[in-house]
Amino acid sequence: MVEHRPGAEEPGEPGEPGEPGEPGNWTHSDDSCLGGGAAFNLPVDEPDGEAYILKPMNCPHHIQIFKNEMRSYRDLPLRLAEFGTVYRFEQSGELNGLLRTRDFTVDDSHIFLASEQVEEEFIRVVELALFVFRALHLSDFTARVGLRDPASSKYVGSDEAWDKAQAVIMNVVGKLDFSYTVEKAEAGFYGPKLDFLFRDALGRQWQLGTAQVDYNLPERFDLSYIGEDGQRHRPVMIHRANCGSLERMIAILLEHYAGALPAWLAPVQVMLIPISDRHRAYADKVAAQLKLVGVRVEVDTRNERMNAKIRDAQVQKVPYMLVVGDKEAAENAVAVRLRTNENLGAMPLANFVQRITEVVKTRSEKL
Repeated sequence: MVEHRPGAEEPGEPGEPGEPGEPGNWTHSDDSCLGGGAAFNLPVDEPDGEAYILKPMNCPHHIQIFKNEMRSYRDLPLRLAEFGTVYRFEQSGELNGLLRTRDFTVDDSHIFLASEQVEEEFIRVVELALFVFRALHLSDFTARVGLRDPASSKYVGSDEAWDKAQAVIMNVVGKLDFSYTVEKAEAGFYGPKLDFLFRDALGRQWQLGTAQVDYNLPERFDLSYIGEDGQRHRPVMIHRANCGSLERMIAILLEHYAGALPAWLAPVQVMLIPISDRHRAYADKVAAQLKLVGVRVEVDTRNERMNAKIRDAQVQKVPYMLVVGDKEAAENAVAVRLRTNENLGAMPLANFVQRITEVVKTRSEKL
């Protein structure tokens, strides 16, 4: 998993109502989270009178993991990463398919580190995001550095903390090879950020990846670690998500590829089409062999004509259709058709397995 590339630990949190806990956890949830939106308040009949909410962000939970034990400088950077579901009370008129939803999953990571580690780690964070975009063949993005508006009162923390955080981001984007814009008033309430924006089919920009430097939440939550000198020190946090909302990323990808996702991304990579019922056993055998090498495959067992099954699979944008009949069963072969309507003809099953595994391994856009 890409989250493990930087050595991140993966916590797990239930998507259930959670206690707000310490003051300040949710105070600024509208601005601090990917996509905006307020938290869901859940009235419950509890003897202790506690209020519960569905979490609008993962930050406080990861902070509690850090605080759960005394940390040493040897533990840093401590990287926590998870696919965490969060909830936002978006207005009904703002909901927009997969692009804006009331609950969504974020590839969320929070990195706790010493101040002298921040710039090097931020470079790694940005390089990981760029790796993800390259793997998805999404190269047409706009990078935006969001800074604080000094005239606004919505931000927390000292001028000194903001100056340090903003300097880190500006230094890093100056070293890396991509263009960017700088915009005031686009920072989170706790720190400046680098956002990656992508356009949909209508030309609208949507934020996907983000990386944020935060000197302020560690202060608000009184985080500390024991330094090499034996004294307590305040860590710095980096918040980052490569895709942001996975649902939004899927929407952008579907539009980018007009539904014809590359084979390695397609939910169903192969549709097996037995010509008649007597070929079902061989189709199941082929499907089992493909599943052994990790191919996502289905067998169309409907009582329909072969051409209708092929047409339906093409409409569903399934990359490969494998037609099997007497000849294929006798020769341990498959007749290969592509969703582009190209007929590759019969080939040994072993050859097709080699072909599709290579396409998936290399994340190729070609079939």
